[in-house]
Amino acid sequence: MNKKNITESPSRYSNLDRQSVKELLENINQEDTLVPFAVKGQIPQIEKLVVALVDRIKSGGRLFYLGAGTSGRLGILDASEIPPTFGAPYDLVIGLIAGGDSAIRKAVESAEDDPEQAWKDMAQFKPTAKDTVVGIAASGRTPYVIGGVKKARQKGMLTACITNNPDTALAAAVEIPIVVIVGPEFVTGSTRMKSGTSAKLVLNMITTTTMIRLGKVKGNKMVDMQLTNQKLVERGSRMIMEETGLEPGEARRLLLLYGSVREALDAWKSINEQKGDENEK
Repeated sequence: MNKKNITESPSRYSNLDRQSVKELLENINQEDTLVPFAVKGQIPQIEKLVVALVDRIKSGGRLFYLGAGTSGRLGILDASEIPPTFGAPYDLVIGLIAGGDSAIRKAVESAEDDPEQAWKDMAQFKPTAKDTVVGIAASGRTPYVIGGVKKARQKGMLTACITNNPDTALAAAVEIPIVVIVGPEFVTGSTRMKSGTSAKLVLNMITTTTMIRLGKVKGNKMVDMQLTNQKLVERGSRMIMEETGLEPGEARRLLLLYGSVREALDAWKSINEQKGDENEK
């Protein structure tokens, strides 16, 4: 095994084309079980990033993700889910991919090879020293990502990365490297598999923990989620019912009237406090 380029090392499994469907599925699943343990080993680094990130966001900073291919798509996926899940502004977490938005669905040839392009892509958002940049690259050698984090660090931004190889140029370029060694891929070099899974897990940890620390969760509930469909309206109504004991119809009425679980609960609490004051009189 190439110890410095594990993501390109040969699969532990041979003759995949001769395996049955059941064998393939079981072997993929077996490899996937290794990922959470590899992520666990990086919790101290993830913690360091989240603690710093929370403070920077409180000061007006934002979070940028930079990636190419699968890594870029995962960053965009995580960024796009923050506003509806936590009611955060759409420009708080920003995912950028080499090749631009068209690369989300279709590969853009050679887009990841330009070390200057990431900073150009960030420029439209007017980055400041309060912002944080996380470069995502399984190989740890993607020029688009490395160039972006280097420039960001020069500009005083906090920089981190998520990668799956040891001793990479990307890890050396940032202040907080998160290096998740998941081993060779089931299909040699297919980093959309274990490497991609590890990046998704780490991204979930970063933003979910950050949003909780920013007060976007009450108890274990997404009290600031956007009510974009009936499923979420029903979920929000249940949250209100659980907190207040109200009947379904009244809980739904309050939710739609105030627009969020948090606002509805605050209004309900205020109304009941006023009633209590009046009864004391």
